[in-house]
Amino acid sequence: MTLELFAHPFSSYCQKALIAFYENDIPFTYRMMEDTGVGEELASLWPLKKFPILRDDDGVILEASIIIEHLHVRHPGPVRLIPDDADQAVKVRMLDRFFDNYVMTPQQKFVFDALRPPEDRDPYGVEEARKMLETSYAWLDTRMNGRTWAVGDTFTLADCAAAPSLFYADWTHRIPERYQHLAAYRARLLERPSFARAVDEARRFRHYFPLGAPDRD
Repeated sequence: MTLELFAHPFSSYCQKALIAFYENDIPFTYRMMEDTGVGEELASLWPLKKFPILRDDDGVILEASIIIEHLHVRHPGPVRLIPDDADQAVKVRMLDRFFDNYVMTPQQKFVFDALRPPEDRDPYGVEEARKMLETSYAWLDTRMNGRTWAVGDTFTLADCAAAPSLFYADWTHRIPERYQHLAAYRARLLERPSFARAVDEARRFRHYFPLGAPDRD
């Protein structure tokens, strides 16, 4: 059975999916978006041309969260990223959506706005995104007080979402020093071997970051 992941190392959502592969040492073929012909093949599989996508034999799986769910069902490993307990699984999925919608989405607003021509930029939208990140940081700092991982005592899908979200969000709008629990959580995520590998694979692309990648992490 052949797994092909269409992805780019510097993409936050691709890193989210890659963490799941690396956690369970799942073999796959990396269809790197910068390689010749991969973009055209992606478009033939998914007209919206968004990545990552996963091709598992003849099936195509869309969206990072669903790719991780698919791996959990079809290619399970020793690290159970979706808890067997139904109540815990609901909490994991809830936090997964939180990180995507309330950390990654406002973070990307800054980035996409910086890529626009100056005359088309949206300072009001960027300020609203900044406020959302501030609110999310405050909520997360309270939540992470006394916790190691986002849900329960083990690394899960929620942490797969948290890692790239907080990684890039802190580059974009620095986590204030007063949020020590959140900063410590981000540091633990960076120490997790699966995410550390994803970060290292993306280092050579840091010049792509339009806001200027900080000289850290």
